[in-house]
Amino acid sequence: MTSLNFIHPPDFKNITKNKKIEQAPLPKRAILHLSQHAGAPSEPAVNAGDSVKTGSLIAHAKGFISANLHSSISGRVIAIEESPHPIIGISKAIIVESDGQDTKASLDSIPAKDVSALSKEEIAALIREAGIVGMGGAAFPLSVKLNPPPAKKINTLIINGAECEPFLTCDHRLMLEKPKEIILGAQLMAKVLGVKDIIIGIEENKLDAIENIKSALFRIKDENCRINMVNLKTRYPQGGEKQLIETLLDKEVPSGGLPLDIGVVVNNVQTVFAVYEAVYLRKPLYERVITVSGSFPSIAKNILTRIGTPIKDILDYCGLSPKAGVYKIIMGGPMMGVAQFNLNAPVIKGTSGILALDKKFKVKEEELGCIRCSRCIEACPLGLMPCAIGLSVKKERFDIAGSYDPLDCIECGSCSFVCPSKIPLVQLIKLAKLKIKRR
Repeated sequence: MTSLNFIHPPDFKNITKNKKIEQAPLPKRAILHLSQHAGAPSEPAVNAGDSVKTGSLIAHAKGFISANLHSSISGRVIAIEESPHPIIGISKAIIVESDGQDTKASLDSIPAKDVSALSKEEIAALIREAGIVGMGGAAFPLSVKLNPPPAKKINTLIINGAECEPFLTCDHRLMLEKPKEIILGAQLMAKVLGVKDIIIGIEENKLDAIENIKSALFRIKDENCRINMVNLKTRYPQGGEKQLIETLLDKEVPSGGLPLDIGVVVNNVQTVFAVYEAVYLRKPLYERVITVSGSFPSIAKNILTRIGTPIKDILDYCGLSPKAGVYKIIMGGPMMGVAQFNLNAPVIKGTSGILALDKKFKVKEEELGCIRCSRCIEACPLGLMPCAIGLSVKKERFDIAGSYDPLDCIECGSCSFVCPSKIPLVQLIKLAKLKIKRR
C-alpha cells in the first residue's frame, strides 16, 4: 500500500465561507453543451426553432456512459452548433434563448409520491432521467456508478465533503444550508446500491458543516443503513476519491482500477443533493451551486446558477470591473482548474467555481532544469514519479513515460506546486496520457 502524501497550500476559503448561497439571475442565453460529462456526448432531442421549458429533455444519453441533458431556461432553441467549451476548447452545444418566463416542465412540477415506497429500480430510473453526473469535477454519469457489474459487490458508500481545493466553498455552504437533503439523498443512493454503510467525510476546517450534518443525522433515522460521520484532517488533495478511500477505509484502489473494484462508491455532496432533488422533487439537473472568488473580494459569492450560463454573465452579476486588473480566469480551483480563453464558455455540470486572479498569482520565475530534488515524488498522493514522466515527455519518449504509470495521475497539481524549478509537470503528464491513449 502506498503511503499517503499531502501538501498544505493556502486555502483562501475565508473569502466566501460565510457567503450564503444566492440565486443568480437567469441567463439571456444558455449554452448547453452535449459534452457535459465523461463518456459519449448526449444526442440532441430538439431542433433549432423548438420551444422548450425549464427542465425539458433536450438531449438523450447516447450509450452506457453518457447522460441526459435538460434545458436550464424556458425559451426557444436558436441553434445547435460548435461553441466555446470551458474544458475541451470547443464542442457542439444546444443554444437556448430565454423568454424570461422560466416556465417549468411538468417533470419537476409533479408532487413526489411516497419516496419510501419506491423500489431501487424506480429510484435509479429517476436518477438516470435527471441526467445527474459527478459534480465534484470528474462528471462521471451517476447512473453508471450506481449500476456496477454483478461481480462487483459494493459494501460502502462514501459521501465526499472534503472540498480541499483552495478558494472553493460551494460544498461547504450546501452542507450548512441543506444538511437534511444531503442525508436523504445519500440514503436513496444506498438503497440503489444495496449497501448498509455510509461514511460522510468532511475536513476539520468546516466544523460548522460537521455539526450541521451531525445534527441532521440525529433527526433522520434509517434502520436500513448506518451513517458514520468522520472528521478529516485539512490537507490537499484529501478530496481525491482514491485518497479519501485510503484515509477512511485503509484500502488502496489498484493501479488502473476503480473504487468499485474494492467494493466502494464515492460521491460528492452536490451530487447527493441532486439525487435528493431528482427523487423527492422530480427535478432534473439544470442548476448547481458554484463559488465565485479570487483576488477581488468584492465579487466573492456562492451562487445557485443555471447550467449553460456564460462565465461573462456570472462575472458581470458579481460586479467584476473590466478595469480590475484580472490576469487569469479559472474555471474550478487553482490546483485543478482550467484557465479560460473565452468568457462566452458556460458553466457545465462539473463546474465548482470561477476564479478571477490578478498578477500576484502569476508564476514569475522562469522554468529551470530538473534538479532531482524528488519533492514532486514526495508530494504525489499516488506515489508516482512526476519528474521522470516530465523528462520522458520532453524527450518525446512516450514509451518510457508510459512505464511510470501516468494514467494513474489524478492531475491534482501537487507536483507542480512544490517544484522549485517551476516545471509544468501536470501539463507534461496530461500530454503523456493523451499520447499513450492514442497509441
